[in-house]
Amino acid sequence: MKASLRHRSNLAPARSFIALLATLLLVLLLGLCIGSTMISPLEVIVHLLGQESANAFTIDTLRLPRLLLSVLVGAALGVSGLIMQAVIRNPLGSPDILGVTGGASLGAVFFITSLAGTISLKWLPLAAIIGAAAVSILIYLLAWRGGVTSIRLVLIGIGMAAAMGALTTMVIVFSDEHSTVQAYIWMVGSVYGANWGDVRAMLPWAIVILPLAMLFARTANVQELGDELATGLGVRVQLARLSLLAISVALAGSAVAYAGAIGFVGLIAPHIARRLVGRTFTRLIPATAIIGGIIVAVADTIARTAFLPHDLPAGVFVSGIGAPFFMYLLYRNRHH
Repeated sequence: MKASLRHRSNLAPARSFIALLATLLLVLLLGLCIGSTMISPLEVIVHLLGQESANAFTIDTLRLPRLLLSVLVGAALGVSGLIMQAVIRNPLGSPDILGVTGGASLGAVFFITSLAGTISLKWLPLAAIIGAAAVSILIYLLAWRGGVTSIRLVLIGIGMAAAMGALTTMVIVFSDEHSTVQAYIWMVGSVYGANWGDVRAMLPWAIVILPLAMLFARTANVQELGDELATGLGVRVQLARLSLLAISVALAGSAVAYAGAIGFVGLIAPHIARRLVGRTFTRLIPATAIIGGIIVAVADTIARTAFLPHDLPAGVFVSGIGAPFFMYLLYRNRHH
């Protein structure tokens, strides 16, 4: 009886993973099919398998890199939020709500407006990550009172997010017109004009940092039990927390560098993943990555196709779902 129950409990997450991967593939296929030029799914599939198509330019150059970048960015933001929620043990934790995305945006916008003419754009992710890291350290220091409580971290983070938004706006106001337009699109969050160069540049961040997060999965599981118990089980809590935060910041910073400040993905994706695969981190990380990818890819496909010929930033649609979800979480956790 116990064996059959264990077998059934192992099957449920496996089914969820298969369903998530199938959903992701379907979203990618739909994204390649729809737009100002409608392409049949069969033509897309046959073309991807190597046959030449009359719509090759639309599929290969305009749509595929944009969709793949959406998935990579969504995965990075989702896992960044998951780690943050585990570290601060608060369901409201996510890089945008805690000001980390705001710090990355400030770093990126400062780079675009002040340094882009003199320094190569390939250093943009580094500027975003430095901004995210600086803000994270500042939040942590401000929240420290002989330790860090999650509610203090969230409140200071929300205040810091507002401050970063104000500073970013100030940098934009004092910059030239061309930089201003670029920076504004950036702040909303968009993968408009994404090319294969962007995908190749974002890929190493995802390939290196996401497996790093998996290495710390056991530590993250133990940390959720509380500091005393984690220390008792042999975890060096502060070092583990700092390492996990560094991974979270690197993921959020690289995502912001290539797609701007897309909000709420890091808040929503981990909650959906927990419902589907439980609370074990080794399952949660890949599930959250796939869900984050699906959210941004769907949002961008809607943004690109719903108001033709206009191409709206994907961040608008993610925020449309994310803001009510955040209010719902606040309402649900009001007694905690």
